[in-house]
Amino acid sequence: MSKIVTRFAPSPTGYLHIGNLRTALFNYLIARKTGGEFILRLDDTDQERSKQEYIDAIQHDLDWLGIGWDRIEQQSTRLERYKDAADKLRADGRFYECFETPGELDLKRKKQLNMGRPPVYDRAALDMDDAMRIRLSAERDGYWRFLLDQTRIEWNDGILGPLSIDAASVSDPVLIRADGQVLYTLASVVDDMDMGVTHIVRGSDHVTNTATQIQIIQALGGTPPSFAHHSLLTGPQGEALSKRLGTLSLRDLRAQGVTPMALLSLMARLGSSQPVDLRASMDDIAEGFDLSQFGSAPTKFDAEDLWPLTRADIQSRPVEAVAGYLTELGVPADIAPQFWQVARENITRLEDIGPWWALCQQGADPVIDAEDADFVAEALTLLPPPPYGESAWKDWTDAVKAQTGRKGRALFMPLRKALTGQAHGPDMSALMPLLQQVRAKK
Repeated sequence: MSKIVTRFAPSPTGYLHIGNLRTALFNYLIARKTGGEFILRLDDTDQERSKQEYIDAIQHDLDWLGIGWDRIEQQSTRLERYKDAADKLRADGRFYECFETPGELDLKRKKQLNMGRPPVYDRAALDMDDAMRIRLSAERDGYWRFLLDQTRIEWNDGILGPLSIDAASVSDPVLIRADGQVLYTLASVVDDMDMGVTHIVRGSDHVTNTATQIQIIQALGGTPPSFAHHSLLTGPQGEALSKRLGTLSLRDLRAQGVTPMALLSLMARLGSSQPVDLRASMDDIAEGFDLSQFGSAPTKFDAEDLWPLTRADIQSRPVEAVAGYLTELGVPADIAPQFWQVARENITRLEDIGPWWALCQQGADPVIDAEDADFVAEALTLLPPPPYGESAWKDWTDAVKAQTGRKGRALFMPLRKALTGQAHGPDMSALMPLLQQVRAKK
């Protein structure tokens, strides 16, 4: 079997979002699992909208996730190659020039719809005589369409199964715009052929596009790769996700504290028959990845599902993995292991640990309910100043219980709130030896 080659081809006209990640990850895992090649290919033929800042951001996001590429390509460096491919299609009679304006095309579509017919381009440009073509070309720039062979296009999709589309029901695709810009459909086909791409995974909104690309590949003398189309993501209630993708960029999720392994663990299983749980590594994710286990139904995505996975990821880390962050907080190296062991069970994001260190170092404003004020005041008279030993919490609460007669929650909760300002948190027996100040004593 020849080497599997996949690619991820984002347009650097914006930041990567959660939908892009799904496509990138699927293609990456297929290559990684088989020892194949993964290409990062930047679809930057739109020179007005493509920006270096987005190219940098795409690479940064993939680096952060651990999705490495074997090579990087930019379509803007291959324009001459696309011109050669277009010349071949012209020479073979599969490329024809059109002159309709967007308004004229829109009017045609409306007439077809009113007549109950599909809005397919009528190929009027093919019926123009030379005089008409010369006159129109003097008035406006023409654009170029690929002449489809109006037969049924069939392929076996890696997720959706056997598919077929009647090419007569599809408009001849525009491959070069009037301003000369080569469009995705042609550039992608030429790149996939030249770069030896063997497998393509992308969203189900590309199904019709795949049908036309298969014919273009064949017209250029190539062999179509294997295609698979994953379902599109929706919101948690099944609503369209497209309007929210701006708030679901990878850079924003990273800024919120979501971890790479949480994102990867969710996106590699969401929409499949496998359960979603935290994976330990990319190899672990790749080992269980199987396209055949994904379905065609729209897949619900809820960003809130990332937080239990992020929490589990953070809490599973040994102190060595967070030592640098703890040092930045000012946690002394000699107590860092003890502090991490105590605080990590009470955080979701790594950044959440900062307030716990502030509590240990500076104390907290006490929270004392009115009905407990006298009890807490009496209890504090029995509390010695820091530092505290390992048995400090037990010794203190035993003394308070003996003097006041309180026990259970009525004993422990007011004392916790007085020392930490919170009703919940780490085991007080483990936390108390870390407290360097107690504000309630002041």
